[in-house]
Amino acid sequence: MDTNWQPTASLEVLRLRARLMARVRRFFAARAVLEVETPALSTAATPAPHLESFSVVYHGPASGRLHLHTSPEFPMKRLLAAGSGSIYQLCRVFRDGEAGARHNPEFTLLEWYRVGFSLAELIAEVEMLLRAVLTGVRALPLAEHYAYQALFQRYAHLDGLTATSAELRDCLLQQGYQPPTGMTDADIDVWRDLVLTHIIEPQLSGLVFVTEYPASQAALARISPDNAAVAERFECYLDGMELANGFHELSDAEEQRRRFERENVARSALGRPIMPLDEALLAALAAGLPDCCGVALGFDRLLMRAADAKHIKDILAFGIDRA
Repeated sequence: MDTNWQPTASLEVLRLRARLMARVRRFFAARAVLEVETPALSTAATPAPHLESFSVVYHGPASGRLHLHTSPEFPMKRLLAAGSGSIYQLCRVFRDGEAGARHNPEFTLLEWYRVGFSLAELIAEVEMLLRAVLTGVRALPLAEHYAYQALFQRYAHLDGLTATSAELRDCLLQQGYQPPTGMTDADIDVWRDLVLTHIIEPQLSGLVFVTEYPASQAALARISPDNAAVAERFECYLDGMELANGFHELSDAEEQRRRFERENVARSALGRPIMPLDEALLAALAAGLPDCCGVALGFDRLLMRAADAKHIKDILAFGIDRA
């Protein structure tokens, strides 16, 4: 008998998913953070070189190509610029080409923005949310905090900000990892990411926050006013799995446009299509984004840790192989 119609997650895990989602909503309701919904379809798409958007053709008034969002970030920032105040969203997002033990092309993202918060205050709130959501499900140890530079020094024995591509390559080779062919010394952030994902992350345990990422990895974050070499950005790990990525949000429209254009140049160099820029977002930034910090947290990955699941399909009603 064909059993491929059956869920990939157990009903017990699906009930846990519903329970944790309810806790997320209670957490934000208690703090008067507004839940919002924004479109999953957009005429624009992220130009980030490492992300690929699904696209569809819309037949109707103003017909044309639309893109499924990889994150609700851009329209949420438009709401912030319109005066929404602090907001959050639990939604499905879509990323083409992503599949594996921790990746599914369709997954659930929790994203929120806190007006007037510092990055340290948002980091503290992420920890509070994790403890509230996981109460009675799994215990969390005291959080560890590292600057990116110190994290590399402790776990890879080199300086993550100043190490050369050759030094990063040697670190990988010494640990038995053979880097992909075709990489050059100019791919410094790719070398850093390889050391982070293949050497450092497997050594992490418990709850870990990493701050002060290289300025070249700022994405949509501000550069630190105290140190131009680092961005006001953090990531959160739980037992070596990245859960969340947060920024002190960039509000300079012209700088954001320059970053988008550089990302499209990088996409072109990789042989990937140029993506249309989100002019509505840039106009919102020009109109005035309030000082705020924001974070995106992979809800499915959090559920994996809560359920002690080894593969993402084990916490999805239907994995991509049964979609």
